[in-house]
Amino acid sequence: MTVDALDREICAAAWDGPGGEPGAVAPPVFQTSLFTKPTFGEFVRQQAAEHENFVYSRGTNPTVAFLERQLALLERGEAAKCFGSGMGAVGAVLGGLLSAGDHVLFVNNVYGPTLELARHLERFGVEHSVVTDPRADLAEHLRDNTALVYVESPGTMLMRLVDLRALTALARSRGIRTAIDNTWSTPLFQKPLELGVDLVIHSLTKYVGGHSDVTGGAVVGSAELVREVFYRGHQLFGSVMSAMEASLVLRGLRTLPVRMAQHQENALRVVEHLQRQAAVTAVHHPYADPGPDAELVRTQLRGFSGLLSLELRDGTFDAVSRFVDALRVFRIGVSWGGYESLVSSPVRADNAERLRADGLPAGLVRLSVGLEGADVQVDDLDRALAAI
Repeated sequence: MTVDALDREICAAAWDGPGGEPGAVAPPVFQTSLFTKPTFGEFVRQQAAEHENFVYSRGTNPTVAFLERQLALLERGEAAKCFGSGMGAVGAVLGGLLSAGDHVLFVNNVYGPTLELARHLERFGVEHSVVTDPRADLAEHLRDNTALVYVESPGTMLMRLVDLRALTALARSRGIRTAIDNTWSTPLFQKPLELGVDLVIHSLTKYVGGHSDVTGGAVVGSAELVREVFYRGHQLFGSVMSAMEASLVLRGLRTLPVRMAQHQENALRVVEHLQRQAAVTAVHHPYADPGPDAELVRTQLRGFSGLLSLELRDGTFDAVSRFVDALRVFRIGVSWGGYESLVSSPVRADNAERLRADGLPAGLVRLSVGLEGADVQVDDLDRALAAI
């Protein structure tokens, strides 16, 4: 893991905005819905540029703005906008930047609700297609009306990598915008804007928040693009992050480098252990035998998060159920990125054909390796494997 000194400084930055007591180590929470102005002329002036003035907390708020500044700095972007959830950020990008007649190309295994939203947008004339093979020739899948290429790398469930430099170069040559869900890597482990991506999306609910007590999302990019997302996708859709939520995410940001170092250490121990188990046929994580992705792992990633998946040799629903139910440290639940280790699986009693259609193998189980310690996590997995 490589976290440079600048990123550590950004994560630990002290409040330097209005209303704070000098020397306060925590930012003030501006728990207000609106900001009054001394004159009507000043009100009119600030309302005309609400993306950079505090008028109404549905638009901007000092606590949220401080978080947005730090996230933009971490991603090496010009600006950021925060939302009430990761899907709020995704919805603002898709709903705010796309119009009837546009096409969006999704690349790699992409978060399920994002694709559900894409299917919903078909009702409004926005087309989409999906390429799950990260090594496919994307030029063959672009259309004359492609307006956005949306990618996850590492991708959902199988954690495969996409060559972001090649993808963005192709899209830029066609005048197509690009966006990436960078939640797996966090801004510490991957800098997509430096690789040519136009917009970076995060679910702040995961590693950045880090405590499983807040939901949030963010979009980072150029000031021009983020301003467009603000007016067309944030103000109008209303997925607002409150000042209290922003303060919780800022708390998580302070310890992000330390937590991610421990997530990585635990996850790599778990990966190595699972690779030696006869009941496991494959482990999906960029660290686990990267093969053809080795060069991308070296050039795109600066570290490894704790989200991985494994394939059980017995891929039946009953075997997956026995394995999951036998776990005690890994608790059954959605989401990931907090202190606690979690387990989930897309396997159901009647969805084998759907999994094959989505390019997912039978017996797939997803693990979020938390901070309890690799020794107890490995013991828990051994107990569960013995129960199959």
